[in-house]
Amino acid sequence: MRLEGKIAFVTGADSGIGRAIALTFAREGADVAIHAFGDHRGAEQTLHAIRAHGRRGEVFEADFTDVSAAEGLIERVAAAMGRIDVLVNNAGMGESAPTSMEATTDSFVRVINVDLVAPFVLARDAAKRMMGQGSGSIVNITSVHQEIPQPGGAAYCAAKGGLGMVTRTLALELAAHGVRVNAIGPGMIATPMTTSTLFDPEQAEESLAKIPMGRPGEVQEIANVALFLASDEASYVTGSSFFADGGLRQKVGLA
Repeated sequence: MRLEGKIAFVTGADSGIGRAIALTFAREGADVAIHAFGDHRGAEQTLHAIRAHGRRGEVFEADFTDVSAAEGLIERVAAAMGRIDVLVNNAGMGESAPTSMEATTDSFVRVINVDLVAPFVLARDAAKRMMGQGSGSIVNITSVHQEIPQPGGAAYCAAKGGLGMVTRTLALELAAHGVRVNAIGPGMIATPMTTSTLFDPEQAEESLAKIPMGRPGEVQEIANVALFLASDEASYVTGSSFFADGGLRQKVGLA
């Protein structure tokens, strides 16, 4: 098992990509703490599945729209679990408007807090502990919109682009301490967040036409990349963004 004896913390693990990552890590031998907000039932389902793999698990709730909720969270997780070897910053949100000119300041700030500021706080605090351990892996879940602009999505694109740069900066600062920092940029993935698009025939056809592979990704396909980056198989990999997008960036000329 590739994560035998490791302790991981995965945010936004009550459903979708976060749940798939948490369960993949547990299946590969890790004890897994998870973060959730609002979906208590989903969090409990993830926790039950972690424990069904014979691994320890705990749930930590926090609303990252208030960034103070991220302060001290790593210490709480470490106190409960003993240490943190892997952090996956997966929790995120998106709020869009027809155009950026119609977006409210409050909406912009909420998205930046959840998608950029909170992940930075968690990565910073986890890095301090990992430096003392002499090892660790931080995986930030960004998006293809780390690079591809999206009309009406200025906040989301700015946050994901910023998190990509945070990834690269931390990787430089932490490399000598044995701590690796990488990002995964998913394209369209079949999750609760994309249900409305995929179940609308017109929207689905328009979205899938942009993807060379012609289909949305599955959450397990993102979890597989996260597993690689969390494991010792990626021991010489840091500061990189891995785009799992079915070739989308190729089609728009960004690869």
